[in-house]
Amino acid sequence: MALMTYAEAAALAVSEAMRRDPAVVVLGEDVGRGGIFGQYKGLQATWGSERVIDTPISEANIMGAGVGMALMGMRPVVEMRVIDFALCAMDEIVNQAAKNRYMFGGQGRVPLVMRMPIGMWVNSAAQHSQSLEAWFAHMPGVVVLCPATPQDNHDMLTWALQAEDPVVYLENKELWTLQGLVEPGPVQSPNQARVLRRGEHLTLVAWSAAVHTVTRAADQLATQGVSASVIDLRSLWPWDRDTVLADCARTGRLLVVHDAVQVAGFGAEVAATAAQMTACKIARLGAPRIPVGYAASLENLARVGVEEVVQEALALRRR
Repeated sequence: MALMTYAEAAALAVSEAMRRDPAVVVLGEDVGRGGIFGQYKGLQATWGSERVIDTPISEANIMGAGVGMALMGMRPVVEMRVIDFALCAMDEIVNQAAKNRYMFGGQGRVPLVMRMPIGMWVNSAAQHSQSLEAWFAHMPGVVVLCPATPQDNHDMLTWALQAEDPVVYLENKELWTLQGLVEPGPVQSPNQARVLRRGEHLTLVAWSAAVHTVTRAADQLATQGVSASVIDLRSLWPWDRDTVLADCARTGRLLVVHDAVQVAGFGAEVAATAAQMTACKIARLGAPRIPVGYAASLENLARVGVEEVVQEALALRRR
């Protein structure tokens, strides 16, 4: 067990996978120098430029090459730098990677890991600060993972690198320097949500960086006599309905929180399922439907903060 950052944990997972399996390769912009967040630091020096491949600035080209590699038996890690840039490769993702197994009766498999960092990147404005996880959860044929801690970034990426289907792997841009203890070892499927604490009065569900926001909110709520469960969903598709539904049925209240725009966010799927399957009272909280501004004052308008979660939880508690 070692103390490392979210970025270092990811680099360790990729390096371990490359050591186990010569079919694992990395391709993308800036990966040779370690990636813009350090998530590939030292890998090209260890594994060489034929396995950690710097590419031209063409996301469609990068993703298309990754899909072709996967179909030929390799296990590529395709780096999109930020999810915002993956929009240039949507045809390759949506119509090629996601659909190949179905359209060809399982003859073709695309064991591809698409790394697309989500969330705000301080002072990076509207084209570098988006959380678009709901787009990919909506799309049949892919797994969608959102690690919130260094340990999960190691374990979930390790699992993704052994999966037989394409994985949309969504790390948060503001978590790269987050430190935590990481213990390499056998990993389990990330499809099970993690209950971080069990409360009596309401259930808080989140993923990615929002997990840390709701955990701090739960601390504040506890000082006001409100006991809240905190659930880290971890996987958006498939998502762990059983854990969420059991807890919110027990507490009678569910608040789903995410950093993505609230309108049509994945929180709506969680809320609608809970409404269909339980009698609990439900609320959801996400960002306003506005572009993220460059100035700090504008950027903060698009953030979901601890105080907002506390106030929404208290309002739900009174219902």
